[in-house]
Amino acid sequence: MDKKFCTIISLFVGIAVAVVFMVPCLYAGTEVPDVIKMEHKAYTKHKKGIVEFAHKKHVKEYKATCGECHHDKDGKPLENLKAGDDVQNCMKCHKKAGYIKGKKAKGLSKEQKLEYHANAMHDNCKPCHKKFNKKNGLKSKDKGAAPTTCKACHPKAPGK
Repeated sequence: MDKKFCTIISLFVGIAVAVVFMVPCLYAGTEVPDVIKMEHKAYTKHKKGIVEFAHKKHVKEYKATCGECHHDKDGKPLENLKAGDDVQNCMKCHKKAGYIKGKKAKGLSKEQKLEYHANAMHDNCKPCHKKFNKKNGLKSKDKGAAPTTCKACHPKAPGK
């Protein structure tokens, strides 16, 4: 065999080996746990228990699409996401810990209220849960109803 042919074969083998190792990395993304504990270091003094979000159940059983929860900076659904894609934590944009309501929220625009993480979560989850219950003729305390009360989503905090 001539030297040029061996060099070309070696090059193709090298490229093939590189591709074999690189392709899985391109599709790895982040693994989504079946249940996501919605905790963040910003909530060091959270009075209620931390919500445990059943991600797999929402996707598999309820057929929720990615865009129903995940959105861009303008609030438009991210419908092109797929399992394993890397998504930002909600606190990346909804940076203020806590829930603002009552006198403190008076005069604030919807956008200003959505700067608060808990407001964003509640505004995203509760309407969907209420819609699910209405569609299925369920009251919030019925078996199989989507939770719409504080206690239904927030378990009792340890030591409370």
